[in-house]
Amino acid sequence: MTEFVMQANDVAIHYGGVKAVDGVSLTLERGQIRGLIGPNGAGKTTVINAITGRSRLTRGQIMLRGEDVSHTDVVERRRRGLSRSFQRTSVFGQMPVRKQVELASHMMGVADSAADADDVLRELSLDRLGPVVAADLGYGEQRRLDLALALVGRPAVLLLDEPMAGLSVKESLDLAQHLKALTSRRDISVLLVEHDMDVVFGISDVVTVFELGRVIAAGTPAQVRTDPRVREAYLGSAA
Repeated sequence: MTEFVMQANDVAIHYGGVKAVDGVSLTLERGQIRGLIGPNGAGKTTVINAITGRSRLTRGQIMLRGEDVSHTDVVERRRRGLSRSFQRTSVFGQMPVRKQVELASHMMGVADSAADADDVLRELSLDRLGPVVAADLGYGEQRRLDLALALVGRPAVLLLDEPMAGLSVKESLDLAQHLKALTSRRDISVLLVEHDMDVVFGISDVVTVFELGRVIAAGTPAQVRTDPRVREAYLGSAA
């Protein structure tokens, strides 16, 4: 039987009469990348907020490594190995790269935060930029730094909300390759919300498609690409 690192079971988030998310179930296997796509307002970020504890469930359950974390807060879920990034980078502009990664590791309670920081920075090819103030980095490097901050403490699950936003094609492909490689090396599971279809279909093991707070399709990239409803609604005739 497949052992899931993360499960979202029948998750619903309702705001009065508005059903932002309505009965969504998602799973992540160990080392798997699941892409999550759909139009703006489909409920993708709301699902991430529900999984990480930033939004209160109307109903449903969140399981992390076999434990029910539905009623724990954001900090506790992060401590248990559930990390995320945001659409906007959360880097500290006036702080050197290495210092802020080490600080984030220390705040996570990592015993050897210096070694953890060095390991993460090497993983994302940022080690040579350790002394550089974050504001002096290129935007692509800031995105990688944002990912580094999410990776301290070796989380089991990483939820990424538009990590390629604002990047050039080359920068997007570069970050995507870093992401694909680190999932393998670190045995980390990733839920990836991203509008760049080349990235999603290029690195995801499975893809889930949202529409109006519900899942309308799920499967391998090849299966989702050939789904008539998905092709018509999101991918266009050239998909």
